[in-house]
Amino acid sequence: MSEHLRPHDAALERLKTLHPALIDLSLGRIERLLEALGRPQDRLAPVIHVAGTNGKGSTVAFLRAIAEAAGLTVHVLTSPHLVRFVERIRVAGRLIEDQTLAAILERVEAGNAGQPITFFEITTVAALLAFAETPADLCLIEVGLGGRFDATNVIPAPAVSVITPIDYDHQDFLGSEISKIAWEKAGIIKPGRPVVSAHQRGEAALVVETEAETLGAPLLMAGRDFDAFGQGGRLIVQIGEKLYDLPPPNLFGRHQVANAGVAVAAALTLGDPRIDEAALSKGMMSAVWPARMQRLTRGSLAEQATARGADLWLDGGHNPHAALALADAAQGLMARDGRPLTLIVGLLKRKDARGVFRAFKDLGARVILTGIHADAAASPEELALAAEAEGVPVEITHEVAAALDLALAAEGPAPHVLICGSLYLAGEVLGASEETWPT
Repeated sequence: MSEHLRPHDAALERLKTLHPALIDLSLGRIERLLEALGRPQDRLAPVIHVAGTNGKGSTVAFLRAIAEAAGLTVHVLTSPHLVRFVERIRVAGRLIEDQTLAAILERVEAGNAGQPITFFEITTVAALLAFAETPADLCLIEVGLGGRFDATNVIPAPAVSVITPIDYDHQDFLGSEISKIAWEKAGIIKPGRPVVSAHQRGEAALVVETEAETLGAPLLMAGRDFDAFGQGGRLIVQIGEKLYDLPPPNLFGRHQVANAGVAVAAALTLGDPRIDEAALSKGMMSAVWPARMQRLTRGSLAEQATARGADLWLDGGHNPHAALALADAAQGLMARDGRPLTLIVGLLKRKDARGVFRAFKDLGARVILTGIHADAAASPEELALAAEAEGVPVEITHEVAAALDLALAAEGPAPHVLICGSLYLAGEVLGASEETWPT
């Protein structure tokens, strides 16, 4: 179901035309516009700035849940949105109101005075302006792409910088070497400001450690200075000599243990006395992040699956590293009851489809390909070539509803059905029914 026209839509469409490139990593344009608007980035509540390849959104979700459990008022900037643009900007705990966003965009457009600017830069400036003008205790800001030259990297002294796992993605913008990608991500580290990093592969770890040492930024590195692991159905986070015995993360999958551990370490590094063990526990239980191993229980697709006795899951992981984590989570689903797994997969053209299918190769899952309503979408036929190159047999459909019909028509036990591969596809699924729109 297409979204009805909102007050800010016309402004957003107009602003999209001000710069031809979808992505153009540079800080000059946004710094100029922020200066024209009175430097709102200097008037923010303490900021936790989060970069990385995978797990950024989940880590932000855990941080928000922990902070709100402690009674803090929290602003949040994330991307992309799944259904509605307002999902990107959460002001004092609530999605920004349409009328508020429309008014802010008018001011941003006037301040920009028709000069070149990217869509993401406009988004970032609008969020910073809203955050600067509304009282809060904490700002959580997720990097859009990379870090060093990302539009969000205008915070002069973040309370904490966070780097989630670094891996290959967006090589067309960030380069094809892990060390170069890590250099981009480590660009959010600021002189003297604390950094919390997930466990990183060798080259990436060295880059993060070197950047932190060069800038005199105290570094807390997973696997070296803290750790997180599951034990007896609990989440154990060890920081130095201190052990935190917490409930298991509300987000599904073993990879969320690591994300939760990073969030706990970052929340404690913030140093706010209100963030105690009770808040950490409540945050683990209450964190929500749509389209990351999300169990769908509402909407027409979920009802269709339930009628067959199947369960329906949704995940927007779109690179090989995310696909490996997804495959591990899917193994956990099948291990529960021995029922089969069916994957419904759609991807964009620029993604490493072979790497994604390689991660799925040993699952023994049935794989059904589907199209996505996006200009940059790979066709199911293109994906089939990538899957076949990795020895993964597939079936082809062109619509997600048809793929689900096919998945549920199989004889035998009702399957676990996992729709995955792209946040665009996840947005289509969630957008199909208003009751599944993220709130």
